[in-house]
Amino acid sequence: MRAYPGISPIAWWNDDLEELSEDVSLRECLRQCRAAGFLGVENGRRFPQTPQALLPVLNEAGLRVCGGWFSGHLLTGDLEEEKDRILPQLELFRAAGAPCITYGETAGSIQGRRERPLATKRVLSEDEMRTYGHRLTAFAEWCADRGMPLSYHHHMGAVVQTGPEIEALLRHSGPALPLLYDTGHLVLAGADPLEVLDRHHARINQVHLKDVRSGILRTVNPRRESFLDTVVRGVFTVPGDGDLAFPPIVDRLAGYGYEGWFVVEAEQDPRPCPPETMARRGGATVVRLLREAGYSVVEEPWRGPDSPR
Repeated sequence: MRAYPGISPIAWWNDDLEELSEDVSLRECLRQCRAAGFLGVENGRRFPQTPQALLPVLNEAGLRVCGGWFSGHLLTGDLEEEKDRILPQLELFRAAGAPCITYGETAGSIQGRRERPLATKRVLSEDEMRTYGHRLTAFAEWCADRGMPLSYHHHMGAVVQTGPEIEALLRHSGPALPLLYDTGHLVLAGADPLEVLDRHHARINQVHLKDVRSGILRTVNPRRESFLDTVVRGVFTVPGDGDLAFPPIVDRLAGYGYEGWFVVEAEQDPRPCPPETMARRGGATVVRLLREAGYSVVEEPWRGPDSPR
């Protein structure tokens, strides 16, 4: 089985809290990503949004797009309007050879609101989740028919955060809606990553490897703290810098036959956690874990269209 190491630029430029961003150019960020051993990078707010502008920059760095966030509104929005909203990103990602678009539900979410404690997030009823899941399925089918699968991101502060909420969403949606498996968000939500993996491995098409600092995690108070408060305090970090036991997770993914991208993602303050240093640490850890689990880690830089999907 082949594994492809990727990274998110969120360690360099945080989209929710722009003050947690380093003053570095896109080309320098990409150079650091490639020097740390990554083959792909997720799309971010400083990336050009047309193939004509983006692809030369990526090719120069020997990188490709391995995913990227779409702020969805399907919980409350119109299906046809969401198709119009995602179409430019869909076309960009298809031209860039991306494996999927990360769907993040921002309607009804408090993930970007620092004044809202996690305990105040919206919780959907079973009927609401059923309606939502059906709408998401139709949207995911439409995207897949146009050559770009979605990957649904369970997320702190959003309507699908906890293990039971993931379970409910997948129960009320079809196989056209795959799951993005994010270790850090699962742990912060109080879920067991291995249990979620065992139950839903067949739906996973993208993996985010995010570590957690257990000392900070133990002190998180969801009645007083927002998601962004936990980020500022440093609850997340790259694999190899925190306390999450990754070997059984990666071994289990290998055992279930998962093949594809393993994306390092860690929202952090770049001042105490320099992005290049953390990228090298996370990259080295992930490559070692993948090899120990029996993966063939692809290390050659991106050269053209014959790459993983």
